[in-house]
Amino acid sequence: MLYQFVDCRWELGKPRRGRERYLEAHIPGASFIDVERDLSSPPGPGGRHPLPSEEQFVEAAGRAGIGDGVFVVTYGSMGGAERLWWLLRHFGHDDCAVLELDGWLGPLRAGEESLEPAEFTPRPRSGDAIEATDLHERLGELVLLDARVPERYRGDVEPIDPVAGHIPGALNAPWNEPIAPRQLPEGEVVAYCGSGVTATVLVHRLALAGRDAKLYPGSWSEWSGLGLPAERG
Repeated sequence: MLYQFVDCRWELGKPRRGRERYLEAHIPGASFIDVERDLSSPPGPGGRHPLPSEEQFVEAAGRAGIGDGVFVVTYGSMGGAERLWWLLRHFGHDDCAVLELDGWLGPLRAGEESLEPAEFTPRPRSGDAIEATDLHERLGELVLLDARVPERYRGDVEPIDPVAGHIPGALNAPWNEPIAPRQLPEGEVVAYCGSGVTATVLVHRLALAGRDAKLYPGSWSEWSGLGLPAERG
């Protein structure tokens, strides 16, 4: 089986910084996929980082050298790698893994890479995401995890979205801290964050521990924009 490294580094509010870091130094042979341009649709009613369309993702994956029979090793920052991991599985490509770049012991290379485009065949699956309406109707029966940092979860600060706080009943599980799956309540797990990127870190960690979790892609940016119930504290 062929393999392809994919760089998904990004920084919130700095749309060009991910590609700049890729050009400065990346794993040799790695392609680059942009979280905001390739792994998200334009901001709108569905939040700041709605899921990309099937056509958009197929084009981005093929351009990055991801096709049938290719094992993808993705690395990134702030959930970029896990966002690609989740989308690959969402579109039926299970041959993928996440690498922590800090653990890479090999060389790095600067500049562009010459890549052969590939043909990505989408096989969309259902049941791995939940929409706002369904989530609202099922509040209280789901194990809801908020991946944002504690001060945003509590509503002490809200630098981005129009309302501070969290979805009622949600537990705080910051994306940049360890999670203990065995300590979570029993039940169907749903993860969300500010806009659906860092929440995929939780989904990935839970998957490694053998526990399934759905993604709420719209996350707080959609929920708060719809005027749905919010809690603080």
